[in-house]
Amino acid sequence: MRLLECKNAGVFSLTEDLFDDDIPQYAILSHTWGVDAEEVTFEDLTKGTGKNKAGYQKIRFCGEQAARDDLQYFWVDTCCIDKSSNTELHDAINSMFRWFRNATKCYVYLSDVSGPAFNSNNKFKQLPWESAFRKSRWFTRGWTLQELIAPESVEFFSGDWEKLGNKKSLEQHIHEISKIPIEALQGTALSEFSVAERMSWAETRVTKRKEDKAYSLLGIFDISMALIYGEGEQNALRRLQRC
Repeated sequence: MRLLECKNAGVFSLTEDLFDDDIPQYAILSHTWGVDAEEVTFEDLTKGTGKNKAGYQKIRFCGEQAARDDLQYFWVDTCCIDKSSNTELHDAINSMFRWFRNATKCYVYLSDVSGPAFNSNNKFKQLPWESAFRKSRWFTRGWTLQELIAPESVEFFSGDWEKLGNKKSLEQHIHEISKIPIEALQGTALSEFSVAERMSWAETRVTKRKEDKAYSLLGIFDISMALIYGEGEQNALRRLQRC
């Protein structure tokens, strides 16, 4: 696992690849990807580029929020994985649930939700953000299912970095939006829920690559499997069900 390390004045850099016994406490970012060309990559960080990309702002948010929480290290999937290495990508996807579960803090960055704002006619009356929260693209993505369930500490932030609440305080909202049982959100072992029920949590979720519909569920079922991009969604799901 490779982390980003916070330096002075908001500067951060990649660590070497770490073994499980050497991994310090870290924060982790859950988000939705934008246009690929606007996401900061592993190559960008190794070359010192990418600061002009739109995706840099959420990396900076994660680093600064981690620092506020006294965490020196953080992890972001767009740039902490060398996706040019099939071996590294395979290992990362099969380890993803564990990495989110072991994070000290998980920050959910909702780029399509604005933070609490005040009505111009009544400065004491807050405009509601709940409607945008319920409609957020984050709740439609396949990968964010495990990113919601795995960590104990999940905190939600708006696109302008305002904290909206956490998994506990927003529990009822999350349950109504996702249909995930509150017991699962509270940490009940996933083995307590049937295969069919767990599959239903992902039924309407979408992924950019068809095979990821299955691969994003590996941690939900506590299994590992080879990644075969190009096999198609149905073949990937059949292999998942056989594991």
